Amino acid sequence: MAVKYKDYYETLGVSRKASQDDIHKAYRKLARKYHPDMNKNREAEERFKEIGEAYEVLKDPDKRKRYDTLGSNWQSGQDFTPPPGWDFGFDTGRSTGGARGFSFDNFEGASGFSDFFDMLFGDLFGGLRGGGAGRAGTRRERPTRIRKGEDQEADITIGLEDAYRGARKNISLEIREQAAGGQVHRSTKNFEVTIPKGITDGKRLRLAGQGGKGASGGSAGDLYLKVHIAPHPSYSVKGRDLETVLPVTPWEAALGSKVEVPTLDGKVSVTLPAGMRSEQKIRIKAKGLSPAKGTPGDLYAVVRIAVPKDLSSQERELFEKLAKVSSFRPR
Repeated sequence: MAVKYKDYYETLGVSRKASQDDIHKAYRKLARKYHPDMNKNREAEERFKEIGEAYEVLKDPDKRKRYDTLGSNWQSGQDFTPPPGWDFGFDTGRSTGGARGFSFDNFEGASGFSDFFDMLFGDLFGGLRGGGAGRAGTRRERPTRIRKGEDQEADITIGLEDAYRGARKNISLEIREQAAGGQVHRSTKNFEVTIPKGITDGKRLRLAGQGGKGASGGSAGDLYLKVHIAPHPSYSVKGRDLETVLPVTPWEAALGSKVEVPTLDGKVSVTLPAGMRSEQKIRIKAKGLSPAKGTPGDLYAVVRIAVPKDLSSQERELFEKLAKVSSFRPR
């Protein structure tokens, strides 16, 4: 049975001539970088497992020697079947792994590692490969694998007010599930979701254990909800900041004035400096999306000078007088 070849030296970023000390240092550096408690990126957990498997092989002189017997011409991801007799002379009756230092319970192989690892070293973990003279031939049937359920993703759209203040919402989602026998079907599930205060567009919420079902007693996967903030009639969203249009009269812009700006918490009074021009912005601190932790966003009022469309006779007279006496020339 062909599996995908894994270049353990490439995984740890070391050469095939690296010392055991260099291998240990490379592992510790990468393990700190990708440990799930330190790195919340979705890919970090899988990378952490790959690093752990590579270290399990290369830290142990016997396993490393057996692995090196395969040669250096293989490429990562290449279909691999070990050549007959490749491991002749190696002791296969004992485990040389030692303490691992962290849990590999979620790895895919029956030993807790990948299929590639099991093909090469399964006999070191309780006879997962065929034994004796048959080891280079047919493999014994392997135990039923304990598999964690598949992580799933979905998109949800929320209102700006819910993102601003936080909320608890009941949502219905169509979830893909795999039944016994591998048949995939879809079903509708209801979830109660906590929307944290100040969440921004594109952030993901994790619902632990609400993803695909595990196999053979494995834990369920997680459900990740990507949040989208619906367009709002009065505000546009720029990351954590909000923008709103502030219409002002020509004389307010020219002379300066105190004006009221609507926010999601109600109106606030701001000072409009004299000589404001259209598209200039007034910053209102901490009135954007403000999470419980982190820097709060701001609200920016974008000035738009509004001109009256229908003038009274007196207004027309005043504008005509202004046109005669003013030296202002915008062009």
